[in-house]
Amino acid sequence: MSFPEKQRSNAWFLLPFFLGLIGGIIAFFILRRDDPRKAKNCLFLGIVMMVAGIIFNILIASSVPGMDSGFNVNI
Repeated sequence: MSFPEKQRSNAWFLLPFFLGLIGGIIAFFILRRDDPRKAKNCLFLGIVMMVAGIIFNILIASSVPGMDSGFNVNI
């Protein structure tokens, strides 16, 4: 069964941009019947944002110096 394609707003790209993969999945299921191309692009954007977040977290974690076991706390 084929659904007629209807143009949807480009604001749907904000959902995966801010929510990552979860936002991409939500946008995909909402847009898949009206605008399948935009739905697929939202899903891809969600995947890209998730991978970028993981890489960013790895870079930040590797730049933080190791914690000492004492923490210089007097008890």
